[in-house]
Order: sequence, then structure tokens, then C-alpha cells
Amino acid sequence: MSSVLVHQTSSSGRSRKPASAHWRSVVLGVAGLVATLALWWLAVTLLAGHNAMTAQFAPQRALQALPALLANDQLLVHVATSLKRIAVGLAWALVIGVPLGFAIGRLRWLEQTLSPTLQLLRMISPLSWMPLAVMSLGVGDRAVYFLLAFAAVWPLAMSTASGVAHLDRRWIQLGESLAATRAEMLWHIYVPGVAAHVLTGVRLAIGILWIVLVPAEMLGVSAGLGYLILDTRDRLAYSELTAVILVIGVLGFLLDLAARAIAARLSSDATMRAQ
Repeated sequence: MSSVLVHQTSSSGRSRKPASAHWRSVVLGVAGLVATLALWWLAVTLLAGHNAMTAQFAPQRALQALPALLANDQLLVHVATSLKRIAVGLAWALVIGVPLGFAIGRLRWLEQTLSPTLQLLRMISPLSWMPLAVMSLGVGDRAVYFLLAFAAVWPLAMSTASGVAHLDRRWIQLGESLAATRAEMLWHIYVPGVAAHVLTGVRLAIGILWIVLVPAEMLGVSAGLGYLILDTRDRLAYSELTAVILVIGVLGFLLDLAARAIAARLSSDATMRAQ
């Protein structure tokens, strides 16, 4: 009985410790955000002086402009359009990048053949392809999708190739000893083995996509957060422009948070299955 109590006490102590560490991290994160807003307000206040235009970039002006953007559904439409483009770009990157990374990880000669080319293409900024995308695909969504997919395909391919290369060979030997078919090997060994690496690539890809999205949406499209940035600038509505910038930051943070949560959940599930 005493051993059971000791075990329960130690278990509860272990559960309390991560919880306290989690809340400490949350409090510190909120404090950092508050400090950043305070520095932002102070910088605008000091720089503005009697300049009314600079004063429009203050955080309180942005927060005041946000309800008006939400009230007429203008902001929600642009957010939905941008998220749709992120989803399409990421889907195309997954369709191309994951099989490419799997092939590179499995075939040594293919990795040696394609590695210099892929490294060269990976280092080219996706935004440098904007003129070619417009001339080839025209102004509109297709050019945006191309730029987003091009930006996201590299972290997905590299992460998948790394996952395949670091896969535990004992799993492969076990599958082969059980005379597993190729489909069974793929579904029961390779997919679970590289899932964590693919999710890491997805998280990296989302971060890159969100950065490339805004300038990509300045290619003559009529909706999206990038378009809204240009629209507020042209209307000299600088408080609304600042509010849109805040929304972009918050949405990007939430997307990364969701990707991290999904990756952590699947990693913990995989660890439990391995045990």
C-alpha cells in the first residue's frame, strides 16, 4: 500500500511540475507581448511628436480600427481568401515534396544526382519568380499558388528525406522478415516512421508560406491580406493598415501553434505505440 501511495504521490508531483512550468511559460509569454506593445506605443509616441500621420501607427489606433474592419465583413473575407491560398499552396507542396523527399531518402543515387540542383533551387527566393509567374500563368490566383507551392516544397522534401534516411532499419528488416508487401511496408513502417519529420516540414512550410503570402497577393489579385495592405495604403488609412499587420501576425502565430500542437500530439502517440 505504501508503495502505491508513493507511486501516486510521485505521479501527481510529476503532473504538477509540468503544469506549473506550462503556466509559467504562458505568463512570461504574455508579459513579453505586453512589453512589446508598450515599446511600440512608446516608440510611436516619441517619433510622432506633432506628426499626425505617424501617430496613426500607434497600437491604440490599430485596435480602434479593428472593429470597423470586422463589422463590414471586409477583413473576414480577406482572411478566408488568404487561408484558402495557404491551404492550396501547402497541398500542392505536399503532393510534390513528400514523394520527392521519400524517393531521395530511399535512393542514394537519386539523392546524389538531385542534391546540388535542389540546394540551388532552394536558395532562390520565391519572390524572385514573381515576374516569371505572372508572364507564364497570368495575374491572379494561379501565380500566387505557384509561388506558395514553390516556397513550401523544399522544407517538406528535405524533412521527408531526412525521416526516411533516419528510419530504424530494424523496422524494415522486421517487415521484410514477415514477407510484407510494398503497400504494407509503406503504410505500416514508412508512413509512421517519417510522420514526425513530415509534420516538422509542414510547420516550417507554413512559416515560409505566411511570409511569402503577403507580397504574392500583391500580384493584381482583388482579395487577400496582401491586397488589403495595398488597399489601406492607397486610401491612406494607416491605422487600418497597422490593424491588418496585427491580424497577419496573430493568424501566423495561431497557424504555427496549431502545427506544433498536432506534431506534439502525433509524436506522443507514436512514442506510446513504440513503448
